[in-house]
Amino acid sequence: MSERITDQVVKKLDVPPKGNRIVYDTEVKGFGARITAKGARSFILNYRNKRGSERRYTIGRFPDWGTTAARNRAKELKRAIDVGHDPLAERAGARDAPSVRDLCERFDEEHLPKLRKASQRDYRAVIKNNIEPALGKLPVAEVEFSDIDGLHRKITKTGATYQANRTVAILSKMFSLAIRWGWIERNPAKGIERNQESKRHRYLSGDEMLRLTKALDEHEDQQASNIFRMLLLTGARRGEVQSARWDQFDMEAGVWTKPGSTTKQKTVHRAPLSAPARQLLSEIRSMSDGNSAFVFPSGQNHRVEVKRNWAAICKAAEIEDIRIHDLRHSYASLLASGGASLPVIGALLGHSQPATTARYAHLMDDPLRAATESVGAIITGGESADIVPLRKNKK
Repeated sequence: MSERITDQVVKKLDVPPKGNRIVYDTEVKGFGARITAKGARSFILNYRNKRGSERRYTIGRFPDWGTTAARNRAKELKRAIDVGHDPLAERAGARDAPSVRDLCERFDEEHLPKLRKASQRDYRAVIKNNIEPALGKLPVAEVEFSDIDGLHRKITKTGATYQANRTVAILSKMFSLAIRWGWIERNPAKGIERNQESKRHRYLSGDEMLRLTKALDEHEDQQASNIFRMLLLTGARRGEVQSARWDQFDMEAGVWTKPGSTTKQKTVHRAPLSAPARQLLSEIRSMSDGNSAFVFPSGQNHRVEVKRNWAAICKAAEIEDIRIHDLRHSYASLLASGGASLPVIGALLGHSQPATTARYAHLMDDPLRAATESVGAIITGGESADIVPLRKNKK
């Protein structure tokens, strides 16, 4: 049955006893109004795709769609069909298109295993707490710059400015991989203005070092205390110390060879050990049962959780605003203040970029300033001026 379809025609369509009934439009070929046995009215378009297969595309329900709007949409679809598009197939493809949650899963399966375990935990936390709740349901291809920028601003407003930047960085990496996997053609995370970040410069003062040493001696969990002692004595990263194995240490040569799988740079790092560090390791070895390959064992694996211990030790030592990673900074600050060169400091810390070590350059001025002040006092016959250390314990 055919007639020029109007809103009145659609309203008056008779409800069929079963199935559905379609009235086709006399103006646009294939365009029609359909009514089901339950009285649901909608607009449809019948067409053939480029392979000649007959398709039926539902434009929308009446009265949400008026006849004029539906007819215009049918004309648009027919123009697209004429140049090779298949609206029904494209709609189905959109439903099956990967979502951001799918991207997160593939990112977790294929990319995260390449990172250090600590980084894997950090990435998964950001994905779980920030990315999936905000963007998880969106198709990857539909994520816009504004979606990611809005998420960045939302996290920033909570005061987590660094977390906001990390979220954008992870999203940028995820969408870069999505491009490589052929899911999208552009990265919507590119160009997001990040929050300004300043490098943290927090080191233990001499008095804090004494209080910390006392608190370490008195702490009930001496395995945790030994982990912190190793961090202070070697400047190593926490993950390197906690996962350290006995076969990495040559006690006779006094060398710790860290495998690339444990270092941030993914390269082998050969670091000399001081006499106190060797003594500490000898004491730990003498107290162990010899059944574990790990220096700091926990069950069948190595010790992982020490944050609560660190909080308790800092409280006992009355030290505030100090993180476990700041023990590494303190080690480097002592090297710098002792006159060690930046290349030496970088080599001991395992830095791959000189710029990373350069943050300690100002600490090297302390002994140099003391020396030049003493020369000035001799020349002028005056007393040596008081030396004010340039190192300050603040962020």
